[in-house]
Amino acid sequence: MHRIAEAAHIATSFHNNAEQYDRHVLVQKRVVTQLAGSVELHRDHAPGHILDVGTGTGALLELLHARHPAARLAGVDIALNMCLKSQQKMGAVCSVVNGTAEALPFKSGIFDLVVSASVLQWVSDLPVVIGEMCRVAAPGGRLGVAFFCHGTLYELRRCFHDVTGGDSSKMSRLHGFYTLDDVTPIVNSMGFEKAVISVETEVDWYDDLHSLLRSVKNIGAGAVSGGSEYGLGWRGVLQETSCRYQQLYGQNGKIPATYKVLYLTATMSR
Repeated sequence: MHRIAEAAHIATSFHNNAEQYDRHVLVQKRVVTQLAGSVELHRDHAPGHILDVGTGTGALLELLHARHPAARLAGVDIALNMCLKSQQKMGAVCSVVNGTAEALPFKSGIFDLVVSASVLQWVSDLPVVIGEMCRVAAPGGRLGVAFFCHGTLYELRRCFHDVTGGDSSKMSRLHGFYTLDDVTPIVNSMGFEKAVISVETEVDWYDDLHSLLRSVKNIGAGAVSGGSEYGLGWRGVLQETSCRYQQLYGQNGKIPATYKVLYLTATMSR
């Protein structure tokens, strides 16, 4: 699977966009609400210690704190400014650490609930990250994860393919998302007591391709990576893609962007 960004680039991107992140998280807000509800199902006791991996500006932690005010909260994020924003929002009820999902800076087996929303689509080694989340979860603890998977932004991919003729060097500029077939064997290998995977569809509407790409960029996640070496030719490709997008999918002057969201809820073996 192609990955357009290394960890350092991702950290810098989200760090630089922390201030405006909350103004552009449209689908992410719905995912946070859905995930928070999902991890409440079938639990037999309130979690005492909660970790949010890739906490961003703390939206998920804020919601979980409202539901479990007595729980101890922790968050970790690769982007320093995201950590600062989350810590400022949550205050003394939470400890936020600057670190990576691939090597969580916590002891093993200490969290009753480990969650992550709209993050794991950016990691390069999904088995390692899920393994780390399992490592820090307590026996019998719960895992709740939601991230964008294959089929996300399919309209953009199709239009870009049409304009470029499927040129592999240009198509590689699009972010690749994990498929259900990628995720299922990873989950099966973790030895969960119980695990449920589902995929749901979300759609947001934008004025044009420029506003769609700007929104995605402003949350630190570049869907299309260009660069100065493409110059006017690259801008021409984007203009043609915009026209194609409107032609195929435009409705009432707007264009849709489809997001496929994979939800995983699991219980650790006791």
